[in-house]
Amino acid sequence: MKKTLLLLIFCCLLLSACNGNKEAAFQMEPFSYTNQNGQSFGSENLKGKVWIANFIFTNCDTVCPPMTANMAALQKELKNQNLDVELVSFSVDPTIDTPDVLKKYMDKFTTNSSNWHMLTGYNQAEIEAFAREEFQTLIQKPSSSDQVIHSTSFYLINQQGEVVNSYGFQQSHFEEIVAAIRELN
Repeated sequence: MKKTLLLLIFCCLLLSACNGNKEAAFQMEPFSYTNQNGQSFGSENLKGKVWIANFIFTNCDTVCPPMTANMAALQKELKNQNLDVELVSFSVDPTIDTPDVLKKYMDKFTTNSSNWHMLTGYNQAEIEAFAREEFQTLIQKPSSSDQVIHSTSFYLINQQGEVVNSYGFQQSHFEEIVAAIRELN
């Protein structure tokens, strides 16, 4: 069973590594969840702003720690470039990832949570549907594992709430992300 799970994770990583520019932006539906501070946060807070989203979970023992470290590095780079961008990390394991757990996890990677929001406050079926419908990506939590299959992409969302592009989570994409953000501003 573990081999099957590892194969599924590998396939998801492989598929997400093949991502490229979206042919056309697609509009997101409104959402409101709970951030790492226990406060309501959602699309209303992001109206008129450029933001980057990803999917993570705190119990992840594979890609999430480097993804989160790279989101923190991207946060620093955006600040150094004087770009006003919000960062949003959606937990794909909401039963485990309470606001307090997310806050402690974030604190391992950054001391600046002013523009980074780790979200929870939904059930597993809701986040799986949200990812599929709004980001056109797969999330699946096998019943036989504590790990969750999910995208490793960073998604760029424009001021109108449209997902306009996705990027691999590696730092090598930062220059491309920054250039795309400058075009949106």
